[in-house]
Amino acid sequence: MKICSICHKISGSGQDHLDCVQKRRVELEDEDFKSKITENLQLSKDTRDLGVEVKAIMEHLAREKEKNE
Repeated sequence: MKICSICHKISGSGQDHLDCVQKRRVELEDEDFKSKITENLQLSKDTRDLGVEVKAIMEHLAREKEKNE
């Protein structure tokens, strides 16, 4: 038995839990997606076509990205 390095609970397989590994992978992919989404949508070109909610989300993600850099 081993302690899972992600959730810090006992793992019967001697390795990290598969669910924990998958969850961590998705979280890392999600961070990468958040850092690139503003560039993919090219908000600086034309924001008139986006809804108010989408604009707010994108501005929040852009601020979060700047804060992390």
